[in-house]
Amino acid sequence: MSAEIEQFERLFIDDIPLIDTRAPIEFAKGSFPHAVNLPLMTDDERAQVGSCYKKQGQDAAIALGHELVSGNTKTARVEQWRAFAEANPHGALFCFRGGMRSGISQQWLADAGVDFPRIKGGYKAMRRWLMETLDALCQERCFIVVGGRTGSAKTRLLVGDEQSPALVGSIDLEGLAHHRGSAFGRRVTEQPSQIGFEIALAIAVLKTARATDTHLLVEDESRLIGRCALPLAMQEVIKTSDVVLLEASLADRVEHSFDNYILQNLRDFERLLNDSNKAFECFEQGLLDALSRIQKRLGGERYKQLLAIMEAALAEHRRGNPERHREWIAPLLSDYYDPMYDYQLKHKEKRVIFKGDAHAISAFLQTQAT
Repeated sequence: MSAEIEQFERLFIDDIPLIDTRAPIEFAKGSFPHAVNLPLMTDDERAQVGSCYKKQGQDAAIALGHELVSGNTKTARVEQWRAFAEANPHGALFCFRGGMRSGISQQWLADAGVDFPRIKGGYKAMRRWLMETLDALCQERCFIVVGGRTGSAKTRLLVGDEQSPALVGSIDLEGLAHHRGSAFGRRVTEQPSQIGFEIALAIAVLKTARATDTHLLVEDESRLIGRCALPLAMQEVIKTSDVVLLEASLADRVEHSFDNYILQNLRDFERLLNDSNKAFECFEQGLLDALSRIQKRLGGERYKQLLAIMEAALAEHRRGNPERHREWIAPLLSDYYDPMYDYQLKHKEKRVIFKGDAHAISAFLQTQAT
């Protein structure tokens, strides 16, 4: 019988390819970034076996499972595993608890002449290890939180762009959550599941912590990034760590917001849908929905004013001119987001260790690393 893997860190540090033999419904709730779902049983087969187990016991359920996955069905699934194992000889497979399903999959592969290791304890053990590791790293390592007003390009500072590299030690929380963090932060594709987000975050922190001995950097976020909730350990990091504040003029923040929430979002929809009319419809509805989500906090009169400006900008944009979007972005930043930022800043002023523009903060953080 092939080996069992009991040490998990290298699996995640080295992005080891994995076969997740759980059913698709389990995989959809959350798995590991380099796992491929090649299930032993389909959702329906798993449901039948589970029902049989409850009514008739384990032996009958095992017998039903072998009956359902037999003949050509079994041959096809083993062939998928074999092809993956040959393409990824350093990989491994797992099921939920590292028990029967992965054991059967491993044995059938061995019968086909392929020795392929499985993960001891399976998905449950790996996930628990990741969450415990995240908790430990959040307590052990020094973090610095990058704050600043909405639109000040905090994410760009951390992760870099064509003009500047990523800052050493940075962890892109918004990238992992696939959301820009504000009411207008939805991206064109779905966010990960909560479990998937937690796993990806734990792996990112682990990799970053192992890659550098200096501080780790995260953006100042609330508990929720879209619908993804930060784990408690990361919430505590953001609440208690030293803060650097990225300063930018209102004009620069308007321009950054215009580039990201208007131009980039529309380009993303166009790439996704390959239909300019449908892309604009989705883009337009996304903006209107985002403004609607903060209607109560804006107040009725201010909401109506901004909505009128936004609708006029969208109409002009449909005719080929996107420039008027700045007319609602500027007051939204200055009259809505900035007062919230000022209020929140009062609770973290004692933790602020530096303020400056992107170049000044980059230089300051380099001095902290020495």
